[in-house]
Amino acid sequence: MASGRNNQETGDISLLGNQHTQYPTDYAPEMLETFPNKHPDRDYFVKFNCPEFTSLCPITGQPDFATLYISYVPRERMVESKSLKLYLFSFRNRGDFHEDCVNIIMNDLIKLMDPAYIEVWGKFLPRGGISIDPYCNYGKPGTKWEQVAWERLTHHDLYPESVNNR
Repeated sequence: MASGRNNQETGDISLLGNQHTQYPTDYAPEMLETFPNKHPDRDYFVKFNCPEFTSLCPITGQPDFATLYISYVPRERMVESKSLKLYLFSFRNRGDFHEDCVNIIMNDLIKLMDPAYIEVWGKFLPRGGISIDPYCNYGKPGTKWEQVAWERLTHHDLYPESVNNR
């Protein structure tokens, strides 16, 4: 790599900096890549704001558009952002309900990284006059994050934001 970083520092990242990226045409969890967390002894959040998420309605085939918010507390591994972008792009032709999309994404990221805590919140634009905003989270069982997940789930929408784009 041009930065002089070695594989121990960057992991096996192959997509970042690759000028010949192939965009997946179907659901592709294998696109996800990780790199080592250099601060595994510290709890901290990483948040991705993904304002261009698209998927398909499994019944009508019409497109659904959302902003996804993915927040997690890493342990040993972290998700690489370009691989996450390509993975999320892979939902573009996939037919899933909104609730399924956020849970599938969360489950794939748990399997990939084994985070201490993670949450995925989809803010979907309305179709038929109704918007759907599914939220899911997970805290590593047997850790303080398990209780954080329960508290966050039961209080996640106490102070909803102003909605001015729907």
